[in-house]
Amino acid sequence: MAGLFIADPIVRAKLVRISDGLLAAVAVSLPWSTTATGILLVLWLLTLFPTLEWSDVRRELMTPAGSLPVLLFLLGVLGMAWAGVPLLERWKGLTGFFKLLVIPLLMAQFRRSDNGTSIFIGFLIACVALLTASWIVVIWPDIPKGSLDPGVAVKSYIVQSAEFTICAAGLLYMSGEAARRGRWATVTVLLVLALAFFHNIFFIATGRTTLVVIPVLILIYGARQFGWKGFFGATAAGVVIAAALWTTSPYLRDRATSVLSQTENFKYENALSSVGQRIVYWTKSLRFIESAPLAGHGTGSIAEMFRRAANGSPVWAQLSNNPHNQTLAVAIQLGLLGVMTLWAMWVSHFLLFRGAGLVAWLGVVVVTQNIVGSLFNSFLFDFTEGWLYILGVGVAGGIVLRQCDEARTGRAAEYESR
Repeated sequence: MAGLFIADPIVRAKLVRISDGLLAAVAVSLPWSTTATGILLVLWLLTLFPTLEWSDVRRELMTPAGSLPVLLFLLGVLGMAWAGVPLLERWKGLTGFFKLLVIPLLMAQFRRSDNGTSIFIGFLIACVALLTASWIVVIWPDIPKGSLDPGVAVKSYIVQSAEFTICAAGLLYMSGEAARRGRWATVTVLLVLALAFFHNIFFIATGRTTLVVIPVLILIYGARQFGWKGFFGATAAGVVIAAALWTTSPYLRDRATSVLSQTENFKYENALSSVGQRIVYWTKSLRFIESAPLAGHGTGSIAEMFRRAANGSPVWAQLSNNPHNQTLAVAIQLGLLGVMTLWAMWVSHFLLFRGAGLVAWLGVVVVTQNIVGSLFNSFLFDFTEGWLYILGVGVAGGIVLRQCDEARTGRAAEYESR
């Protein structure tokens, strides 16, 4: 079947290459610029659509990994019908769901393309540049930069540490593979670069969410590689590493212990802090959900629900459209049905990467980071964190499915040759 708009194979092949290149540019721009990423995403979609085969898209939509993101979006569209807010508010609420439609498109694109690894390489290069910029603003803190956070050149410490965690996890996996092949020079380079990312996370700028994500990734890696023995071995190694970091990084200790101090300050003084905000948002969100547990209050209703519950709340808690928890953000709007779809999507994506290899591991890292991070933030609805998930799952998923197709073809050819 020909492409959706262009049947000429020569023109279509050129557009395929351009589309792959534009997505690599998206991966490079994502750590740096929201505006550039948005523009490149539009250009990528314009070049992708004429090259798609409907049969390829339909194939992805017939799988849980490809269909559940679309189902969650459709629930968001349906939720606009019963939201008791103006149409503009409903539309604003739906914008957080739109990016989910891209996952099956990416899976279809990189199931056919052999350029998927260039996306991850581009992202790594961009993060290395960002790492360098982070060191520069630490050395020269008065230099103009696009972030108010110390040690962060652009965006925020939450975004930066999330991006660096993905890179460090991938580099450590690659170093292990290189060590098995006896390529010790490569091992050294990869380890040095991974440790540079970890140094930035633990000594310069980190989100407390990242401090939860990393131990979870250590346990998952141990279990994937060596089963239960690996799980317990990773636990022991994680404890040793945590103890070493605790004694050597005053910054890390301050980030960790500030949770307790902020909780106490909020409890006794009602002081504004990130921890205090979450306590208020989560408490109120549970009450909102309790009043409409099955279908929720409709798409775009979060801000209105917080406005209605403003009495007796701190000023900073009266105007919010983000409960800082992805499950709560979906439950307020779409109820239990939305939550079930959200978690089914996460599970399907995690299971998609249950195989071996670097790409599958990167998929696990992206999914795990999004699930764990979404306990404390609404990562899917945030721009950078949301697109990190969409691109990671879509591209890695397409590559993994392509590898499965090639393996099946190889087995079939071997069977026929007998």
